[in-house]
Amino acid sequence: MILPDHAIQKLCVEAGMVTPFELELVNPASLDVRLGDNVLIEIEEQKELHPLSITSYSKEKPFLLMPDEFILAQTLETFNMPSNVCGQFALKSSLARAGFEHLLAGWIDPGFHGSVLTLELKNARRLHELPLWPGMRIGQIIFSQTTSMPLKTYAETGRYNKDATVKGCKGLT
Repeated sequence: MILPDHAIQKLCVEAGMVTPFELELVNPASLDVRLGDNVLIEIEEQKELHPLSITSYSKEKPFLLMPDEFILAQTLETFNMPSNVCGQFALKSSLARAGFEHLLAGWIDPGFHGSVLTLELKNARRLHELPLWPGMRIGQIIFSQTTSMPLKTYAETGRYNKDATVKGCKGLT
């Protein structure tokens, strides 16, 4: 069952499911999330992605994601998922139409907690850069309630809990 606006609001306000919570981000069946302050970028000198703060960028002077460039970015929001609620990240449709891609790793298991989401973003355009800045509405989360409690939640099994900033791969499985 997909959660409607009033259920999302209640879980955010009463249970702290998403913080910071702002009422104007609630949609009929989803919650908008915003881009946080940090990204991981690829640089020629090293194989691992390199951290970069984008706090100095703004809507008027954005960070530019170059054509075919891939980055990891974080949400501004931190998640504390109840044991019976899961979520799915979806890129805002207007951003997809502009040429952004999200690489479809946006699943949030029940019990995911104390963490921002790490987003896998790419500029699918061939010729033009795309703007990014902290606080921009980057996507939305569609929340669902599980039909019963899982035997083990992500609180017990997850590797990406309590990540306060964007994180790269913690190992291929």
